[in-house]
Amino acid sequence: MSTRLSRSVVSAAAAAVGVLALLASPAAASIAEGAIVLPGATGTEGVAAAGGTTFYAGDFLTGDVYLGDIRTGTAAKVVHAPAGRWAVGMKADLADHLLFVAGGPTGAGYVYDTRSGAAVASYQFASAPTFINDVALVPGGAWFTDSSRAVLYFVPVSGGVPGAFTTLALSGPAAQLGGQFNNNGIQATSDGATLLVSHTAEAAVNLVDPVTGASRPIAGVSVPNVDGILLSGRTMWAVQNFDNKITEWQLSGDLSSGQFHTSLTSPLFEVPTTVARLGDRLVAVNAKFDTGFPPTASSYEAVVIRR
Repeated sequence: MSTRLSRSVVSAAAAAVGVLALLASPAAASIAEGAIVLPGATGTEGVAAAGGTTFYAGDFLTGDVYLGDIRTGTAAKVVHAPAGRWAVGMKADLADHLLFVAGGPTGAGYVYDTRSGAAVASYQFASAPTFINDVALVPGGAWFTDSSRAVLYFVPVSGGVPGAFTTLALSGPAAQLGGQFNNNGIQATSDGATLLVSHTAEAAVNLVDPVTGASRPIAGVSVPNVDGILLSGRTMWAVQNFDNKITEWQLSGDLSSGQFHTSLTSPLFEVPTTVARLGDRLVAVNAKFDTGFPPTASSYEAVVIRR
């Protein structure tokens, strides 16, 4: 998440609602491009694939979580979070039925049961100043970023049960704390041996060793206003929130460098922050930070685009 609120962005909320009305018929096929309103949401920032045509999206200021479906074009609240929680980045561990949610300025991370929506665990990673921003899954657990500190937090999972967290100190470019938001989005290779962490202030994506915390930039990748990132094989998508676009990059075999491939845009984008992949679709959520921080829009939605 980034809050460079001085830049103007064209509002797309009204268009999104109109598109939803056309696409939300239960008989409709999967949405190719359009928007799905999160009914009653006070904001949104995180999104995660939930299996098949479904996705999770968080209510930024309440910590609640919605389950949306690009086939029906609808979304409904499935997690009613305790008071005082926020929902920023998130990831769903479908095998263990766990949803990990970053808690932003609360300094916390939360875990919910995807079958019941019940709270499973909570972690107080840090106290202010802090901003727990995003989550990545690896074999055996989940990593959380902190945009105010040069650390990552790891929550292990054994037998479907989350354990006590540990803290990894960062070194190299990922340890730079020069901006309001620093380490932000996070992804991992399939074996968990390498972490990719976007750095908003540096407009970069760094490779991080999950054992030592050492980091180095991915050469050739420049991503101003970078927020959430997504990795599939050697393809990386970077959400550039106030630029209202998602850029696609092809990474080298060893991940050390990247080459720009294309930009994905939509007239429905209004400061998208994070992105999830559902088959041949990408789903991004509109944080609408152009309206202020906290945002003050009357509705919030997930935008579905072809990749």
